[in-house]
Amino acid sequence: MDALFVPLANAVGASVDQIKGFFQLLLSILVTYFLAAFDKSARMPWLVFVFVMGHLTVNHVIRAIYGLSYETMEITGPQMVLTMKLTTFAWNVWDGRRPVADLDKWQTEKRIVEFPSLLEFLGYSFYFPGILVGPYLDLSEYRSLVTESIFNDAKTEGKPKGSRKLPSGRKRNAYGKMVMGLAFLGIFVVFGGSNNFSTALTPSFMENSLFVRICLFQVYGFLERSKYYAVWTLTEGASIVTGLGFTGFNSSGKSTWNGAANVNVLEIELPSNFKVLLDSWNMKTNVWLRECVYKRVTPKGKKPGFRSSMITFFTSAFWHGIASGYYLTFLLGGFITTVARLARANIRPLLLPAPGQPQSTLKVLYDIAGTVLSIMILNFAASPFMILSATDSFTVWSRLGWYGLIIVFGGLGFFYAGGTRYFKGLQIKAGIAPAKKPAGDKKVVANGDSGTSTPANEKTFTLPPSFDQAIPPKN
Repeated sequence: MDALFVPLANAVGASVDQIKGFFQLLLSILVTYFLAAFDKSARMPWLVFVFVMGHLTVNHVIRAIYGLSYETMEITGPQMVLTMKLTTFAWNVWDGRRPVADLDKWQTEKRIVEFPSLLEFLGYSFYFPGILVGPYLDLSEYRSLVTESIFNDAKTEGKPKGSRKLPSGRKRNAYGKMVMGLAFLGIFVVFGGSNNFSTALTPSFMENSLFVRICLFQVYGFLERSKYYAVWTLTEGASIVTGLGFTGFNSSGKSTWNGAANVNVLEIELPSNFKVLLDSWNMKTNVWLRECVYKRVTPKGKKPGFRSSMITFFTSAFWHGIASGYYLTFLLGGFITTVARLARANIRPLLLPAPGQPQSTLKVLYDIAGTVLSIMILNFAASPFMILSATDSFTVWSRLGWYGLIIVFGGLGFFYAGGTRYFKGLQIKAGIAPAKKPAGDKKVVANGDSGTSTPANEKTFTLPPSFDQAIPPKN
């Protein structure tokens, strides 16, 4: 089979594997394009979804059979990005065929009424800065970039006729991202090779005390993430060079370019709480899961609930791959978000200062503890995602004294054993407990409202729903 691709590979100066990978991407693109063009039924987006996700899963299985590590670059990386783009396109086309009254704000803004030519669709699918690792964008963003309508602003309209509308500051922001990305890449190359989560499996790691092992593991976590910071920041900079990511002007009149960001490094390394941390990681994937899965599996006129969240979680899991370590990370993440929500709802209100008053020492200590615990639990929970094997992950966790499980399940046991009732009682005494909604008081879903507006506390869709949504603790 490979012999068929050798002449083309020699002609373009590529490897046979690269040529085969290109044709795999092209297959998904062409099937999506013609399905969306000729199938006018409501099943079209689901057919596209099943095909591209199935195609991706087959390659995930092949990756697992050959034992390729997550650091090996092959077709599944670009295919994961393409899966987001193609399924979003299919839903946007379907929304363009539906009455506007049936759509929410995002669907109305992104709907496709004018079907693209094949050339335009290929340009969108193979958008160069994002082809390998993102950022993912939808067709309306791509069109606004190509036509420069994204820059329709008073501060760009005075330029000479025939010149581009690009606002000033684009190159400055892009080169800043390039420098940042190269810095993270240098950190990973210099330090990451011998200092990563897998290092915890070596005999030398066990020569240290438990306290030192836990401290070293936090350093390993940053070094593991540095490669993601590097690739996502570099591709963000490359996207900004093309003009993607423009988000207007700030109060001082300088252009801002935050629209292509996929990660907020500072909020991840110094998070105020675990929810902020999750909301700052892989942000574009979160948008895709919300708009193309979470909302779409919720019946019209209904509010999304536990079922919608679980379907979205399993979609996220299959999209990432089939390694057992992925599922270990995601499942533990569901319990982490639960205990984080309970701590925030029960403890934090008691420490907030009155309006106009400075923060108390206890509130400052609470914030510091939240930051430290968030990053420690992240490193514990994310290690299986990098190690891939559940068996090796359990070995690593045991060498860390199971500290993550003790914190998470100890916290859950406390809140479910009466901690929630205790803190609610303190809130009532302090006069800060939220008023209970009257029985039977339900939100009325208006005409045209799908009922799938994303709740403020349900922003992270890569993890399973919080356990307290299914079985809430007693107040």
